[in-house]
Amino acid sequence: MKRALQIVLWVLSLFFAYKIYDAVNTPIKFNKVKNERYAKVINRMKDIRMAQIAHKDVKGVYANNFDSLVKFIDEGVFTLIEKRDSSYMEYDRVYRIEMLREIIVTDTLGFVSVKDSLFKESERYKEMSKVPIEGTEAEFNITSKVISKNGYRVPVFEVKVDKKVILHDQDEYLLEEERETVSVDGVNGPAIILGSLSEVSTNGNWPTIFDAENE
Repeated sequence: MKRALQIVLWVLSLFFAYKIYDAVNTPIKFNKVKNERYAKVINRMKDIRMAQIAHKDVKGVYANNFDSLVKFIDEGVFTLIEKRDSSYMEYDRVYRIEMLREIIVTDTLGFVSVKDSLFKESERYKEMSKVPIEGTEAEFNITSKVISKNGYRVPVFEVKVDKKVILHDQDEYLLEEERETVSVDGVNGPAIILGSLSEVSTNGNWPTIFDAENE
């Protein structure tokens, strides 16, 4: 009986030791996986932002779907211009004298492919719509529209993906805690978001550490 009791106590000791280890180690592993996956998602969102800004520069609005955005990168061109100050003399009929008029002259220097300018030899832009996380076939949600801001009509866009998609195979309790994050050094809220449909912004809701890591 004494030997049997000793074995039971050893088993219980090992069990509780494992539970304590697991309780400490699980959040550490979760945060490691989270940060690695967030970095992948944010890097792809940066490509989307770069493409969207180019789309607006050329077309005046943001793309409302990824098919249009990819087609724009494949076919679009930037017009290279040079602006320079110039002046000329003009007779002023009011003062009846020659007066100096200053103007800005815009010269077209040429054209360059959007793809060559933004992505060079890379074809990664063709995968922009896909969330780059193994085990999921999810795509980013993309929306654009024109809003009224301070009396002006301005284009805006938003790209987002729920944290449930990014961390689909992680501990549910820790995932729900992460979706409620409110912190200066965390990705706040239930999703990673780029841009805004209510404000004029091309920023993401991630902390600067994710930008610094990839400079």
